[in-house]
Amino acid sequence: MTERVREILSWYASDNPGTRTNLARLLNHGKLGGSGRMVILPVDQGFEHGPGRSFAPNPPGYDPNYHFQLAIDAGCNAYAAPLGFLEGGVGQFLGEVPLILKLNSHDVLYDEKDPCSSVTGSVREALRLGCAAVGFTIYPGSSRIREMYEQLREIAEEAKSVGLAVVVWSYPRGSSLSKEGETAIDVVAYAAHIAAELGAHVIKVKLPSAHIELAEAKKVYEKERIPAGTIAERVRHVVQSAFDGRRIVIFSGGPAKGDEAIFEEVRGIRDGGGFGSIMGRNSFQRRKPEALKFLDTVMKIYSGEMP
Repeated sequence: MTERVREILSWYASDNPGTRTNLARLLNHGKLGGSGRMVILPVDQGFEHGPGRSFAPNPPGYDPNYHFQLAIDAGCNAYAAPLGFLEGGVGQFLGEVPLILKLNSHDVLYDEKDPCSSVTGSVREALRLGCAAVGFTIYPGSSRIREMYEQLREIAEEAKSVGLAVVVWSYPRGSSLSKEGETAIDVVAYAAHIAAELGAHVIKVKLPSAHIELAEAKKVYEKERIPAGTIAERVRHVVQSAFDGRRIVIFSGGPAKGDEAIFEEVRGIRDGGGFGSIMGRNSFQRRKPEALKFLDTVMKIYSGEMP
């Protein structure tokens, strides 16, 4: 085990050996194994956005096996998906990539302004499937957030008791926030801190913009002159907000876009001290050879092999 991984594991001293071992599985696997950086393949978009929107651009993606093989061939640290997609392929790829079972999901057939995902999996099923971690989405800013906080508290307690790591998707959303506010630097930093306070080992947030949403926060950001002009500066602030960088914070790849724009974001995450990316649509919506080349470039940027 590398010294960097040992350092990261030391931040989770309250956890039992099983949980820390599973964190080590995530950190030590794949091309970035041992570096303290992570690239995870998430494929929950079929439930979240619909199969056509998600997989029609690359039809092999309708098959759960495709995503297992993509994560393995690309050298990702882990593969995350809801229950059905993991069940659909896990038997063919036993032990070949660490798995994260996404325990709640939300569809857009009724796309309310204040969302609350349904619990669609369990810690017991994560153990049955041999997962290293469970994943859970919260929507800070939703009028139903208290329900989600309480669900996460129960799930995190159970997961930790049986040695699983906890990955939290912390996505600000709701009628109290503007669309621009969902990725505002103050709001994203707040969301990362909330996830850390709720016991997350790994925190997934969206890449923040320079916009400041909350009036009271704006006064402080301006008075203290918190740097937010570059991607790296904004990432550094979000990571700082997660216990001064003592929690693993990774960033969403978002909707599919041009390669150079993504690579520039990855450089900013790397230079700002972010721990990596969780890239779904930008990976699996490409033909496989292109996806493998794309993910290899992302990992080389994180590892420092590419500027």
